[in-house]
Amino acid sequence: MAKPILLSTPHMGDREHKFVTEAFETNWIAPVGPHVDAFEREFCQIVGASHATAVTSGTAALHLALKLVGVGVGDEVFCSSLTFSASANPIAYLGAKPVFIDSDRLSWNMNPELLQAALAQRAQVGKLPKAVILVHLYGQSADIDPILAACQQYDVPMIEDAAEALGATYKGRSPGTFGKIGIFSFNGNKIITTSGGGMLVSEDASITSKAKFLATQARDPAPHYQHSEIGYNYRLSNVLAGIGRGQLLVLSDRVAARRRNCEVYERVLGQLPGVEFMPEAPWGSATRWLTCLTIDPVAFGADREQIRLALAEEQIEARPVWKPLHMQPIFKDCDCFGGEVSEDLFDRGLCLPSGSNLSDEDLECVTSAIVKCARM
Repeated sequence: MAKPILLSTPHMGDREHKFVTEAFETNWIAPVGPHVDAFEREFCQIVGASHATAVTSGTAALHLALKLVGVGVGDEVFCSSLTFSASANPIAYLGAKPVFIDSDRLSWNMNPELLQAALAQRAQVGKLPKAVILVHLYGQSADIDPILAACQQYDVPMIEDAAEALGATYKGRSPGTFGKIGIFSFNGNKIITTSGGGMLVSEDASITSKAKFLATQARDPAPHYQHSEIGYNYRLSNVLAGIGRGQLLVLSDRVAARRRNCEVYERVLGQLPGVEFMPEAPWGSATRWLTCLTIDPVAFGADREQIRLALAEEQIEARPVWKPLHMQPIFKDCDCFGGEVSEDLFDRGLCLPSGSNLSDEDLECVTSAIVKCARM
């Protein structure tokens, strides 16, 4: 039986093993340790941030970020709609309510004009959001400048969810470093992985310091165990940080491999009728964490779901683009500004296998299976 071709799998090298072995040999197994400190420092150097806190997941980082900007019960938080539910779930953890903002066509990310209109509307009724979560989708930065300007106009902190965009650029800088707080993910399917892990970055040292305090069960500085605040068990282990240090050394190679995947797909499939790829916005370089395309079923001869099922028959994993959060049952009562663009992208969009360890043969199998679906 042929080997399955999966959407995005971990890609390990030989350097990770060296750091993990060192953790075992020194018995630094539990959370915190020299690899954690080094990982935070080296990550800052890679993305151009000043301060960082390594945690157990991107979701944990986002939860802490929201708490650190003061989100609480009854507050509203604006959030991109076209994203995974982990971008909005931490809002609910804190008893707040998400309000969703639709995408633009150029980047598939948050529409700056809709955000501006939403902020103006909430200001008029005296109910500005406590924060804006800007997601950088599928490895591509949103148009940060107008979004940040709108947030600053209304004095609303911007939190960047760059879980999918490590290695991307916006006007020469890393997304995730423009807002008050940025968060990243090292889940197993991301560009680099620690198997599970995340990072919170900020230019404000007091923010990352408080994040570390909260992520370590909020232990007060006392010889006994004393707690004056509710904390969380969110600190990354020294072993996993060792994996992350090894992965950081090959980040540029992993990004190059994923961009090459996209180039192959575009070259072979781009001329098929009804096929359009997620555009690369002019303000930066996308990592192509996942290569995404949309299908016009009338022109192509098959719809998105028919193609996905045909790929599945050949053991090729492909998935629809994220179902917009305003369409999710858990958020059905939440407000949304716009929605038509993300709904259309979900209806016609497909994510193709995009791992940095795909072979030429893998890519040929995927493209051949899709070509067979087309009306010739």
